[in-house]
Amino acid sequence: MILRMLSILLKPLAILSLPAIHRLGSALGFLIFSLMPKSKQLTHDNLKQSQIFKDEKSLKQTVKLNAAESGKSILETFAIWQKSEQEILAMVKQTEGWSDIETAQQAGRGIIFLTPHLGCFEITSIYYGAQNPITVLFRPPKMKWILPFIEKGRIRTGVTLAEANASGVRKLMQALKKGEAVGILPDQIPSAGEGEWAPFFDKPAYTMTLASKLANKTGAAVIIVFGERLPKGEGFIIHCKRLKDGAIATPALLNKAIEQQIRQNPAQYLWNYPRYKVRRHAVVDESANEDKSSEDTTVN
Repeated sequence: MILRMLSILLKPLAILSLPAIHRLGSALGFLIFSLMPKSKQLTHDNLKQSQIFKDEKSLKQTVKLNAAESGKSILETFAIWQKSEQEILAMVKQTEGWSDIETAQQAGRGIIFLTPHLGCFEITSIYYGAQNPITVLFRPPKMKWILPFIEKGRIRTGVTLAEANASGVRKLMQALKKGEAVGILPDQIPSAGEGEWAPFFDKPAYTMTLASKLANKTGAAVIIVFGERLPKGEGFIIHCKRLKDGAIATPALLNKAIEQQIRQNPAQYLWNYPRYKVRRHAVVDESANEDKSSEDTTVN
């Protein structure tokens, strides 16, 4: 019943154009920041921590821009989940660095796509999957009733979902062994035993170890990718950049790679994501970093 109601409420997004969706998204973003000052403050604090902007004026301007971009991200995600594959692919106006993907494919050792919470992170796997198989790691939402809606929106031609558990990790390994691609959100806070503390813009953040383990174990090519949101709802540019071998050998190096990507377009990063939040399972304890026994991220 709840899923049906949600589908009805969000159905208009399936027929709206991207410019209309982004106009509404901008308004939604400003409304959220007005009604949720803690979200606005978190965005300000995290952006300030990055030290990307040295003066307060530029910082405040980017926080304002980020409000609009965050709202666009919310509505475009729900829209993409409902639109046809043909409509989604038409939104991609350009790709940059695609030759890096083709070179990696020829090597036959698989590809690890790192897709941070930057720009439109839903469109990249769909675009790649329309041409080649890709297995995408995801963590099911706490609200179980929304799961079928998410799965319906994300499972497209060539796209397979792998839940963030031991079974899902095996699916990733199997895909890489076949020379296929896998997709990971590298800046998502990992579950208990699946991460370690590493600097992220010079502040400790609980960081996943899985991406580093997969790269070290398989020798797969690592490509960081994001869908840049063009102004006025014109569409997206998918940027791809292959990282050097060993570039994400540790969680600290992984965070450095993410930082470099974010600096390309800081206004489109999800700064209100609680990246530095200390969860119960991620208490700063050096001894905890020595425990690598969690089966969820063990790569054998």
